[in-house]
Amino acid sequence: MKDFDIHKKHKVIIDTDPGIDDTTALIFTMFDERLDVKLYVTVKGNVGVDIATNNMLHLLEKFDKHTPVAKGSSKGIKRDTPDASWLHGKYGMGETYIPPKAKTKPINKDASTAMYEIIMANPHEVSILMFGPHTNIARLFLEHPDCIPYVKQIIFEGFSPYGMPGIKPHISFNIRTDPEAFKVLIDSGVPLVIIPSELGRNVTHLPEKMTQDIGKMNDTGKFLEEIYQNYWERGYEDKRIATNDTDAYLYLVEPELFTSIGVDIAIDLQDSPGKTYATIREGHDGGHISLVTGCDREKFKKSFLSKIRNLDNIKLD
Repeated sequence: MKDFDIHKKHKVIIDTDPGIDDTTALIFTMFDERLDVKLYVTVKGNVGVDIATNNMLHLLEKFDKHTPVAKGSSKGIKRDTPDASWLHGKYGMGETYIPPKAKTKPINKDASTAMYEIIMANPHEVSILMFGPHTNIARLFLEHPDCIPYVKQIIFEGFSPYGMPGIKPHISFNIRTDPEAFKVLIDSGVPLVIIPSELGRNVTHLPEKMTQDIGKMNDTGKFLEEIYQNYWERGYEDKRIATNDTDAYLYLVEPELFTSIGVDIAIDLQDSPGKTYATIREGHDGGHISLVTGCDREKFKKSFLSKIRNLDNIKLD
């Protein structure tokens, strides 16, 4: 996979289902001068697509940004699975924060058409950041297969492969939500960078003390600390916040923080839908799929905190 040109803005489409973990990454994308965000697209995942769309519009209003939003898929390609509101709260941003109804509206254009037009107007230049299930991009590729060769790359979080050393496998939420969509992606040949759930939970997570420190930094930090409450990862002795979506965003703008290997992937669509298997490619690279295997934790923390500190001038209601 080619190195990124750090002197040129990354043209991106961001596909999201906000969602608490999405919210941190989305705020960072709004203010990162290295990004040229062409479109935000919403999808059913952490919450239903209507709530996800309202949350995306609300965040843009809250931070006084005006990037267009396209409402995407309300269910998977072939199945309709439960959302994760049990974890993210009924309204997607925790148990205590209820996003008001947004004043703005999504664009009057379906998500596939909106993404297709952007990709074809910017061939080989648009990266797609995916923070939720893969339904929207699969529909794009199924409805407009001529755009596939022109997508620069897709970077996404949410993956837990069986067969990989050092990774405790499970069936990832984003993949089991729409496993058929994930298969469309891995079969497309588009360069893929995958951030496994293991990384956000066990390497780049935020300890409780760090979330408290963030809450004292500025209005944005205080907002994040509020929505983090009750979002602690299950199954750990300590209290920690996973940063999966932020990892996906950071890989695009600061890839030097991460290590990766080339893999081949298979997915079960029948017996255990969403169960994935990965095998390392000979030479650890080649092919079109890169699996992120590590991150420099100290550099990650420094980058994360600096991004919040850079928002000192943002005053929130």
